Amino acid sequence: MSKLADLQKKLGLTADGILGKQSFAKIKETWGVSDEQLAHILGQAEHESGHFKSERENVNYSADGLRKIFPKYFTPEQAVAYARKPDLIASRTYANRMGNGDEASKDGWKYRGAGALQLTGKSNFKEFSDFIKEDCVANPELVGTKYYFESALFFFKKNGLLPIASTVTKDSITKISKRVNGGTIGLEERIKLTNEWYKKIK
Repeated sequence: MSKLADLQKKLGLTADGILGKQSFAKIKETWGVSDEQLAHILGQAEHESGHFKSERENVNYSADGLRKIFPKYFTPEQAVAYARKPDLIASRTYANRMGNGDEASKDGWKYRGAGALQLTGKSNFKEFSDFIKEDCVANPELVGTKYYFESALFFFKKNGLLPIASTVTKDSITKISKRVNGGTIGLEERIKLTNEWYKKIK
């Protein structure tokens, strides 16, 4: 079952994976968001998750990839030793930040990016647990499965993005993209997807 169908099923709708007026109305009512805000959430989520396919962050990098993406965490020798070992890569890269313990704790792997907008770090998983009223620290897989889209809603609320998402413009999409991604990677597709969702919703 697709992630969109999962969401429909959870909301008591026909789980065909095709969001229409009834689905949009139910999502907006349940989440307490407007047409514009929902378009932003779905547009950003679709881009970040590879069209709602990715549940967890893929950190299966080659030695060259590690040196290009995480140069401050890996010397050339370390990059070779860690290459294609995703659990070790995440444990090192995310150690001692975002509420995670040291590399040996494996928190970096346990709390690597999850859900539609790749919620990352033990502290975020703790805050999300409070938001959703279920322990996602003890059960981190829930963020990428049961609460896939809810984690995206949480991200928007936590980071104050809903006010920015009150209009669907190139400027608002750019501002939100920078907060989601840390830059403007994939901006053209983010703009395209957000506008496509907005046309379907309104």
